[in-house]
Amino acid sequence: MEATNRLATETSPYLLQHADNPVAWQPWSEAALAQARTDNKPILLSIGYSACHWCHVMAHESFEDDATAAVMNRLFVNIKVDREERPDLDQIYQSAHQMLTGRAGGWPLTLFLTPEGTPFYGGTYFPKESRYGLPGFVELCERIGEIWRTRRQDIDTQNRELLAVMNRRSPEHAIELDNQPVNHLRSILLGSLDRQHGGFGGAPKFPHPTDLAFLLHRPGDTEAQDAALFTLRRMAEGGIHDQLGGGFCRYSVDERWEIPHFEKMLYDNGPLLGLYADAFALTGDAYFKQVAEGIAGWVLREMTSPEGAFHSSLDADSEHEEGKFYVWERAQVALLLTPQESALAGRHWGLDQPPNFEGKHWHLKIAAPLTEGESAMIESARAKLFAARAQRVPPGCDDKILTSWNALMIEGLAHAARVLAREDWLAAARRALDFLHARHWREGRLLATSRHGLAHLPAYLDDYAFLLAALLELMESDPRETDADFARQLADTLLDQFEDKESGGFFFTAHDHETLIQRPKSAHDNALPSGNGVAALALQRLGQRLGEGRYLGVARRTLQAFGMQLSRQPGGCATLLRALESELSVNPPSCTDVMCSVPTSD
Repeated sequence: MEATNRLATETSPYLLQHADNPVAWQPWSEAALAQARTDNKPILLSIGYSACHWCHVMAHESFEDDATAAVMNRLFVNIKVDREERPDLDQIYQSAHQMLTGRAGGWPLTLFLTPEGTPFYGGTYFPKESRYGLPGFVELCERIGEIWRTRRQDIDTQNRELLAVMNRRSPEHAIELDNQPVNHLRSILLGSLDRQHGGFGGAPKFPHPTDLAFLLHRPGDTEAQDAALFTLRRMAEGGIHDQLGGGFCRYSVDERWEIPHFEKMLYDNGPLLGLYADAFALTGDAYFKQVAEGIAGWVLREMTSPEGAFHSSLDADSEHEEGKFYVWERAQVALLLTPQESALAGRHWGLDQPPNFEGKHWHLKIAAPLTEGESAMIESARAKLFAARAQRVPPGCDDKILTSWNALMIEGLAHAARVLAREDWLAAARRALDFLHARHWREGRLLATSRHGLAHLPAYLDDYAFLLAALLELMESDPRETDADFARQLADTLLDQFEDKESGGFFFTAHDHETLIQRPKSAHDNALPSGNGVAALALQRLGQRLGEGRYLGVARRTLQAFGMQLSRQPGGCATLLRALESELSVNPPSCTDVMCSVPTSD
């Protein structure tokens, strides 16, 4: 079909999914912004990603509909963004959405912007017709068009207030670093632990590998480690874990880890691979090793490009139905297995219980443990079901290569390879690192993404910090002469292009990045670890390895820059707090500090 918009030459599979929409989509660019200014039209900004179920729903309902597209094209300059290629835009506009609506965002993110890029109304998914308490999308578009024509002064006033809040910076000054934020976060996590199902809080439930790493990597703190190990086990027993093919989905819609939102993301599975390897090393429990092997097996089998780098994600949907690839009917299972295998599979994976997916299908979970001697039979059943599932129409694969996400998987593979003595995993990690060095490193700078040989987009803080951390982990088992040079180049560019020289810490975008309505600088872990936290940890590690005080000093300044925030609100800052613990292990607080003062006798 002939393209009807300007997305056909993009590298993002998500944008290419919309290339034949009747909507006159454009990628984010100066040309699109200039058109909005020239035409004096607001911008309709739609941010999503290829594995997103509700992104697909909104696309099928509205963006593929000629009548809806005609309204959009008449009223707006329409811009489509892949949140994975442009995490800078996603961070900024998710934050703006929360300020405008008072609600957390998500995808698809739907915002209406002035031609200068400031949002004045927004939401996430909007149905074509009014339902779920949401206005119909065409009705909404017409209403926004009317507001733009008749209430410009109100929009301008709101925009000034929004931009002032978005760009207001809390006072940053160096404070004495101590363990109080670390202890506070430990209390928060253990206090919110679901002691029945594992994880933190209720549904929906995300793996949060950064919080699990914070708890697991606390030598001698058995309560914290037991909480992490309990959660890792319960996650692995649930349907969020692919019981046949390995790997984890993005999150569970229930508190039991039973029914996932079925997309499988590279960025979750890299850190989880390292955690399950460490869980095995800590406990000697072969189940944790088996889960790690399943993650690595899935990545190497299904997510590795011919050149050795890693694809980004697998879709939640196949054949336009969420989860269709993964769920079963009992009759299908009975036809594939022997009676003995079928009986065991039914008991072990919950097939002898009522259907747990949409009232008519079964999604596999571990419902009952195996008894001694049943492992061989369940492995036979697993192999048969896996082979049959492979004949189904698979979920779509987003095959773009993201530097930051690849770095997380390289680090996870390299770490697990060292813990579990897997030379094949180490070789895979090295091959992916070499791909990024050869294809994404240009004239002393990183590029963020590539697909089919075309690499582009200036890299972000996460790309530099995560790749430096991955390289340092790889060097632990497989050092090469060129590694130290590349690590130094990455670190120097990180400092030169991203460091906040006045206040410490790192901006998410480089100093020469395009000017946007905000320049994020965050301490928080989100779906990915905090770039500032990973940068601090990696610079500590590099500085100690090379005996380079400059890197150690910048890491300390980063912690001091966020010190007040960590002290007041440590929740969500696990990666930075791991860096704080590392810093304090080398440079403990002075004994005049109240946290370390020793009582004296009378």
